Parts: sequence; structure tokens; C-alpha cells
Amino acid sequence: MARKDIEQLAASAVWPAGAALSQQEFCAHVRSEGTRLYRDLPWRGIDDAYGVLVSEVMLQQTQVKRVLGRWDHFMGMFPTPDALAAAAPADVLAEWQGLGYNRRALALKRAAEECSQHHAGALPVGVDALQQLPGIGPATAAGVTAFARNQRAVYIETNVRTVFLHLLFPDEDAVPDKQLEPLVAACCPPPGEVRAWYYALLDVGAHLKSQVTNPSRRSAHYTRQSAFEGSRRQKRAELVRIVLACPGIALGQAAKRLDAEERAAGRDAVDPQLFASIVADLTREGFFREEGGKLFA
Repeated sequence: MARKDIEQLAASAVWPAGAALSQQEFCAHVRSEGTRLYRDLPWRGIDDAYGVLVSEVMLQQTQVKRVLGRWDHFMGMFPTPDALAAAAPADVLAEWQGLGYNRRALALKRAAEECSQHHAGALPVGVDALQQLPGIGPATAAGVTAFARNQRAVYIETNVRTVFLHLLFPDEDAVPDKQLEPLVAACCPPPGEVRAWYYALLDVGAHLKSQVTNPSRRSAHYTRQSAFEGSRRQKRAELVRIVLACPGIALGQAAKRLDAEERAAGRDAVDPQLFASIVADLTREGFFREEGGKLFA
């Protein structure tokens, strides 16, 4: 979204009539509470767009405490888009283990490859340009723009939603992002102040979720995450770990190891058709390749 688009969106904002706080009071409250609740995280206050991108992708559906330490190590292993682009997928996946949603690691690597091949090893500038990279959506592109460039962007994720819903829509359900976007744009400060503003929103939102029933559940975009243990996602993740630990493992042996993991957890063995389907999916998605009945990451 270009600066002109943000300004037009902000100009269209209509402050909720039933809100207890005016726009000025809302912004002052968020800034004050944000200062009090500020979290000094290692990916904050940096101008490295790639480093911010890595943090944004890691933090998708993953708690901050799980990312702490992992971001530093990942950046040490793959400090630039060129380094990540040149890395073997198996090495990237191995470094990602424990963060969940392994697809994110491969998507991040594909984005790095695009930057290395077509952008001189750097991330493009601007929300629209960033969204042309593989796997980069509006929220991630806005996060990179706001946090690395300190430029205006409409950044909406779960903690930002939490603040706006809790303070401005306390009695409404199924509030769509389209209703929040003009308000987020209207509250976004001038370039140079954007980073601090969104840090405040994130920290206030994280605090609110620890104090009250998560207000983001009243978003039209809220979906309850399905149980991981025993799910297809869990079996996929376990099979990836098996192949990473034993490159070249035979298909039959991989199936036996996955069965053993399932039985150890008190679950039934994996149906052969389900196993074959998972292998086909992971092969198609680039997690590993099958050669002569063996699996390689």
C-alpha cells in the first residue's frame, strides 16, 4: 500500500461513536501503556529489513518466548538473503525445528532466493513490492516497512487487533479488518515514529491478552487452531524430523519410525495410505525428494 493509499484510507476513517476514548485519547493511552510495558526484544530497533522479515515470519502463530534465542541463532547461520538463498533446504529446516509450521522456513528461503537473484541481495522497498516476494502477505510486508524502514503502513496482526477491539469495539463481535484498517491508518504516526507506535500496540495487546479474555476472538478473522497432537500436521512435522536426522532413509524404515513415534505417544500406527499421502505432499512442497525408494532432505 503506497503512502497516498494510506493517507486516503486514513481520511476515510470514522471514529466509532460508542468508543469511550477519542482518537487523541486512544493514541495517548497506547503510547503511555506501551512505554510502561515495552519489551526489549533482539529484533527491535534494527534497520536490517531482512532481519525484521525473519522475525516477522518466525512470530507468525508462534509465541515470542519460543522465538527468543532462535532468531539470533538463525541470523548467525544465515545473516543475509544471499546466505539463506545459498543454503541447503535441509540446513534451513534443521535450524527451524522447534518453531513449527515448517512451510514458513521454505517460503522464507524462496523469498531470499528472489532477493538474491533479482534485487541484488536486498529486500525491495515498499509494501507492494515486498508482497511480490514468495510467501509475503500484507501483514508481513507492512511489518517490514514499519519496523525496518520506520515508514507508514497499515499493520494488522493479532495484538494490534486486540487493542483496537478491546478499546473501541468492546461490545461487538465478528469485526472485520476492513473496519479496522481506516482506524489503524488514521492512528499511524508520521515516518520516523511508526516503529515505536507499533511496538506500543504490540506490547499493550500482548498484555491485554494476559489480563482479559482474548479480544481478538471477536475479530471476523479469528479461527481456533486445531489440536496439533495426533493431527496430520504433527505427523508431517515428525516425518520431516526423521528424514533430517537420517538422510537417505528408506521409505519403509521411515514409515516404521513414524509408527514407533505414534505408538510411543499412545496413538495408532499410521495408515499406509496416509503415510504415502504425507510423503507426496512433503515432496511436492520441497521438504525432501524421493530417490530409489529413499528420502533425502
